[in-house]
Amino acid sequence: MSLSVRLRHQLPGIDLDVSFDAPPGVTVLFGRSGSGKTTIVNAVAGLLRPQAGRVAVDGWVLFDTEQGLWLPPHRRRLGYIFQEGRLFPHLTVRQNLAYGRWFAPKNTRREDPGRVIDMLGIGHLLDRRPAGLSGGEKQRVAIGRALLASPRLILADEPLAALDDGRKAEILPYFERLRDEVSVPILYVTHSAAEVARLATSVVALQDGKAVRHGPASEMLADPSVAPAGIRAVGAVLQVQVAKHHSDGLTELNANGARLFLPRIAHEVGANLRIRIPAQEVILSNNKPEGLSALNVLAGTVDTIRSGEGPGAIVSVKTPAGNVLARVTRRSVAALNLKPGSTCYAVIKTVALAPQDVGGRIVAGS
Repeated sequence: MSLSVRLRHQLPGIDLDVSFDAPPGVTVLFGRSGSGKTTIVNAVAGLLRPQAGRVAVDGWVLFDTEQGLWLPPHRRRLGYIFQEGRLFPHLTVRQNLAYGRWFAPKNTRREDPGRVIDMLGIGHLLDRRPAGLSGGEKQRVAIGRALLASPRLILADEPLAALDDGRKAEILPYFERLRDEVSVPILYVTHSAAEVARLATSVVALQDGKAVRHGPASEMLADPSVAPAGIRAVGAVLQVQVAKHHSDGLTELNANGARLFLPRIAHEVGANLRIRIPAQEVILSNNKPEGLSALNVLAGTVDTIRSGEGPGAIVSVKTPAGNVLARVTRRSVAALNLKPGSTCYAVIKTVALAPQDVGGRIVAGS
């Protein structure tokens, strides 16, 4: 199922004018505060009536101002996941889930409650009320309630923003499963590069109410001009497979024949993953390093060099594992005499590959 969005709307301080088509999967909206992310989500949800535009999900039109078509929110068959779970405090988890299912049209295919409960790991919570749940548990229930409404589209407005790092790590795998196992497009708002790298099928970068770029996560995170959180969010996204878990606490990854090591992860041998390598955690060398503590050394050639207005530069190195990005100084580029086509080595500290930057690989066709 695909999503098509065309919106024009004026608000104090912002002139929204966006247009994008999103493939099945997770489409991430990112940009600075005030760039229009939540305005877009609320317009799609029907909580805001834009001055002009059209939104359709797999050909089903939610509104079209030229045709004078406007479906009210309760007829749009959307699931909305907020920053806070917004569960009904007087209802149990079971009753909150049933509330979502109550909105599912009887003549459409419904999600099996048992499957959703198992997928989200909330079976032991069914008789509790929201006051007795952790933040992560509340969000899992909120996901289940949205999914059991049999939505045509799921909207998630910074659903992890209110959680600490531990709870975020708990919830991210469930969004990955939602992306890979449920045929419902997801429009997802976040400022986090790790969430983009792990979840995004496609990314829409917003600036001052305009969609300045649209493309896959690997391309968007490689561009410092559009990456969420700017230059510090720039990084490479690689497809890897778990090769071996070693007794010293490291996991070995196979990245298209190249070996990478990181602290042990809870994925089985053979699992296909996506990992994000922040550009600031990569150093470059003209010669193969010896006597270093870093275990990850990839030979490659310089693909591109992008210099900013300041002292820094982003160097893209083509390696067997894929393109790796390094954030270095322009002085280092000159000292190493780096140019497109130059041979070099990318060195990555093992501990620089953080658990939050490792996620399930998108299933083909999802």
